[in-house]
Amino acid sequence: MNPANMNLKNSLLIACLFIVVASACLLPACSESATEVRAAKPAASADSWRSTFAIDKKNLISAGRNPYFPLLPGCKVHLSNDDETVVISVLDETKVVDGVECRVVEERESKGGKLVEVSRNYYAIDKNTNDLYYFGEDVDIYKDGKPAGHDGGAWLSGEKGAKFGLMLPGKPAVGDKYYQEIAPGTAMDRAEIMDANATLKTPLKTFTGVLSIRETTPLNPKEVSPKWYAPGVGMIGDDELRVTKVEQAK
Repeated sequence: MNPANMNLKNSLLIACLFIVVASACLLPACSESATEVRAAKPAASADSWRSTFAIDKKNLISAGRNPYFPLLPGCKVHLSNDDETVVISVLDETKVVDGVECRVVEERESKGGKLVEVSRNYYAIDKNTNDLYYFGEDVDIYKDGKPAGHDGGAWLSGEKGAKFGLMLPGKPAVGDKYYQEIAPGTAMDRAEIMDANATLKTPLKTFTGVLSIRETTPLNPKEVSPKWYAPGVGMIGDDELRVTKVEQAK
């Protein structure tokens, strides 16, 4: 064989072997990289809010203790800021909504010393998990201290396509997202738990171990409302409002 041809053949053989070896070395690295990318990609539901809650309504009762909201008649929280005040009272009254006996929690809002709104909120608590569920509300509007109609945001679970939502979980976890109200086109408040060990200074005192929640709604994406709940007390902060007085159940 011509030496030149032999040298060319050997060169081609060496080049082919180099390509095979190089490909074999690169394949595992490429495969591992692809696996890492897939693992790093967040699940499709990572940014979604829970809107369905698998519960047995037989376990829902009208009185109980969520760690951050005692659903007991007589509990009352007073919040204020400048000329606005809100009093949240757990009443000794119930209402059946969507087949569930719910506790009535009244919120009375005043501005400049005059009553402007009274809402009756309907809650039930799971006796096994202490999850607090929200079944709707009726809202009365006042002008100059006198009744002036009803708010269009009122809703009741089981009516007009509305469903109950989760107000506060029994075991809150940072990052948890869920709907509190599910009344399409009317009320769609949703909550994200931001901190389970926050500190909040109020006119009453400085609270620790506070649950910090960020509320939003798809009906108004620009609307953001921070809320704070203290263990065994209830709401101690609502936007700029801060707790000034707490009355416990007798």
